[in-house]
Amino acid sequence: MFKADDYRLKIKDLENTLGEAKYALDIDNRYEQLKKLKQEQEDPAVWQDLERSAKIGREISSIEGKIDAYEKGRKALDDAGEIIDLIEETGEEELVPELDKMMTAAEKDIEDMRIRALLRGKYDGSNALMALHAGAGGTEACDWCQMLYRMYCRYAEKNGFKVTELDRLPGDAAGLKSVDFKVEGENAYGYLKAEIGVHRLVRISPFDANKRRQTSFASVEVMPEVDDDNEIEIKDEDIRIDVYRSSGAGGQKVNKTETAIRITHFPTGIVVTCQNERSQLQNKEMAFKYLRSKLLEKQIEQRMAEEAALKGETKKIEWGSQIRSYVFCPYTLVKDHRTGYEMGDVQAVMDGEIQGFIIDYLKKS
Repeated sequence: MFKADDYRLKIKDLENTLGEAKYALDIDNRYEQLKKLKQEQEDPAVWQDLERSAKIGREISSIEGKIDAYEKGRKALDDAGEIIDLIEETGEEELVPELDKMMTAAEKDIEDMRIRALLRGKYDGSNALMALHAGAGGTEACDWCQMLYRMYCRYAEKNGFKVTELDRLPGDAAGLKSVDFKVEGENAYGYLKAEIGVHRLVRISPFDANKRRQTSFASVEVMPEVDDDNEIEIKDEDIRIDVYRSSGAGGQKVNKTETAIRITHFPTGIVVTCQNERSQLQNKEMAFKYLRSKLLEKQIEQRMAEEAALKGETKKIEWGSQIRSYVFCPYTLVKDHRTGYEMGDVQAVMDGEIQGFIIDYLKKS
């Protein structure tokens, strides 16, 4: 039997959640802000400054995304209310499955909007610069580092983010010793900052003929990409810039000219490299962005330490340091007649892990 009051109570709860998200995202003032930005975008002088034009375009896209998310949630609840009234008037209970489907979609959209409302940190809306490093475990750890890289690439793809690889150091036998990459998209840093730390993998080793269980470690660094707004000062005398030939697959020009850039920052000992672009100038620009982000991360860590935040001490990439464990043995093993044993759907498990961990992190923040 159709119980309209139960559905209306559910809609009421979702309306309350939507109202809280609307207040947190300041939707009422976003319309006027969007109008002003569009007027500024039409100014011919703005188009002479490509950097300023791109910045305005990103702000417009971000505001439109927030407004569209709110209006979509509002419309979904209004439509659900109309269907409830229609079922009550006509007694057509065959519409109940459609109503349930609409309510499920509305819950998901409003929950996504609520999570976006939680991302109100200073750099949460920025792009993310990530670095993965293999730790204890040798070839196993290098393979695990590459698996994590694929996981984050897939996560970014599912969420509409763009991934650009900046630098990689291949493992001796397989996988990656380290990889640096950029994740571009709205709130990329806000979502991915929860991934900072050591990640542990337990599985039957594909590199062990005896099929023994192995444990591997890899560390994840996440930094916000910051513009050159004088917040981070880099003095010429504090750095050394080296140029060298790019590694990897060759080409008409790649590996034949010195396009790769390495920047060493003497006061902190930070070293950044970039060899993804074909132009030395582009690599240099990206390397400086990466350096600014690393310096900003160091500045944030110092500030958090001063405020007694939950950063804690820097941990080694080994036992007892992990923030999360991915255990595929003995829980998700699948028999394989060719090799004996292999992992189950590793990627699906990891996708679930990262999504759940981010949501838990935001709820606790």
